[in-house]
Order: sequence, then C-alpha cells, then structure tokens
Amino acid sequence: MLSPATTVGSEAMPRRAIKVSEPEGASAPEASEFDFVPIREIVAATPDPPGSLISILQRVQKVFGYLPEPVVQEIARLSEVPASRIYGVITFYAQFTTVPSGRHKVCVCQGTACHVRGAHEVLRAVEKALGVGPGDTTPDLDFGFATVACLGACSFAPVMTVDGQYYAKMKGSRVAPILSEFGQGGRQGGET
Repeated sequence: MLSPATTVGSEAMPRRAIKVSEPEGASAPEASEFDFVPIREIVAATPDPPGSLISILQRVQKVFGYLPEPVVQEIARLSEVPASRIYGVITFYAQFTTVPSGRHKVCVCQGTACHVRGAHEVLRAVEKALGVGPGDTTPDLDFGFATVACLGACSFAPVMTVDGQYYAKMKGSRVAPILSEFGQGGRQGGET
C-alpha cells in the first residue's frame, strides 16, 4: 500500500504505509512493556550506529521478534538517527516487521515455476490449516504466514518453507502434516 511522502524537517517519511494489526481487544504496546536494556547494549556495542542501522535493526528484531513503535523510538534516541529514517529502512527491507510475527515462519513461493506447478493449492492448504491468510499471524502467535515472489528453488516447485526449512514438490495434502510438526515447543522434525 502506498501513501504520499510527508516531509518532517529535512527527513522524508516512508512512502509505504506500515501494516499495523492488533489482536481484537488489544492496544498498541506501551514503552513500559519493553526491557530496553538489550537495545542499549546493542547500540553501545556498535561503533557507528547511524552507519550500522541495518545491523542494529536485525539484532534488535532478533531480541524482540519484531520492531514495535516504542522500540523504534528507543533506537532513534540512542543512535541519534531520526525515527522517520529508521521507518524508511524498516519498510524498505522485507526482513523487518513492525507487527508481531509467529514463532514459526511459513512461506509459500508464488514464483512462475511454483505458480504453474500448483502453488495455489499449497497456499489454500496453508490458509486452511492456519486459519489466516498471507501477511497474517495466528492469534496464538505460533505461526506467521507469508508469500514471496521467488524462493530460488524453482526446480523443486512448488516450494514452501517453515522456519527456513525447504519443502519441495509440495502438494496441498502435505501441508497439514508438515505444519503439525511445528508448534508448542518448536520444531520437532521435518523433511526436505
């Protein structure tokens, strides 16, 4: 989704709107809900915080699982990088998210090879098994579900990944058994 750029001082705000979805009845997280000590340690251990913003964001996201607004504001304060610039980086790179994502990341390839070999069947099966669509997270935060343009494994199409583990030549009937291997307590097994 695109939105017009807004200029604040000398900084341009991100052009892409950030998808923010909260579970029903939930409100945006407050700064007091977060322990900022890891952020302070990460920024303090970085010789050039403004020049190492991507690295900082990667390490902070690894700690919190996502980059909520209070965390971004703390990074901005400690690194002396405007929040608008940080949001520009977050919205540009697909690796960053501002919403909680599931403990397990499920991804279905929608590239040409996967598309012509039945990725739509795999996509529907994942939606049915998880009860959410692409770009969403299950209410229990067990699974985050996404689609990508290409996973780079075209000879194994259609392809699905769970937590980076590739599942080749997928069929819709294989989705539920694979996803059942992931859940409370983490990954219990898998096949390639």
